[in-house]
Amino acid sequence: MDPLFDFTGKVALVTGGSRGIGYEMVKALTERGADVSIASRKLDNCEAVAEEVRALGRRAMAISAHVGKWDQCDALIEQAYGEFGKLDILINNAGMSPAMPSHEVTEQLFDSVVNLNFKGPFRLASQVAKRMYDASEAGDLPGGCIINVSSAGSMMPLPNTIPYGSSKAALNAMSKSLAWEYAPHVRVNTLMPGAFKTDIVKAWADKGEGPVPIPRGWAAEPHEIVTAALFIASPASINVTGSIVRCDGGQH
Repeated sequence: MDPLFDFTGKVALVTGGSRGIGYEMVKALTERGADVSIASRKLDNCEAVAEEVRALGRRAMAISAHVGKWDQCDALIEQAYGEFGKLDILINNAGMSPAMPSHEVTEQLFDSVVNLNFKGPFRLASQVAKRMYDASEAGDLPGGCIINVSSAGSMMPLPNTIPYGSSKAALNAMSKSLAWEYAPHVRVNTLMPGAFKTDIVKAWADKGEGPVPIPRGWAAEPHEIVTAALFIASPASINVTGSIVRCDGGQH
């Protein structure tokens, strides 16, 4: 095990952890020694991933939660801490990205996107950051790391995705503010993927909403985003906080 990416003894919580890049991040962390809570709305999917983690000899907890709802965010935190007693890494990955003309966006859809992509991550990050900070101040833990998964669309606004891009831009600002607020014990960063191959990107393409050109030439596989997440989460990145780490194939 490379000591730079050894997560033995660390505990992570990954929202949207049952599929896509969330699933890849769960796998990558647990293969390197971490225990993990896996959260999404579909408990069966989370439990299937948890079984994969347990097969590696790591501890795992599957949690059903709609992280666009404030009370369910609080319950998620309590369950994760109740099972493991601490959190070293929080990855706010759950999100939604509908593509449609702006004049067709309903209030319900707008609220759903903003709640899931920004309100929930804010609640989780702010509450977990405070717990991480207090534990470090007390000398119980060395500190913690929070990763907010944003999008290249937050800095390169595209048509027909305004609620999505705007909510992800809010995540960028939130990360910077929280990094200041809970320093020096808690590192808070934004991971900014570009286009990558999941069912979400396929759905956009099916509607004629393909991503902007990528200098690399093609969309990334989900596992190609994960190396950036490991870099941010690693204790070796102690001097990286309040940053936007781009993993977008050169789109910007």
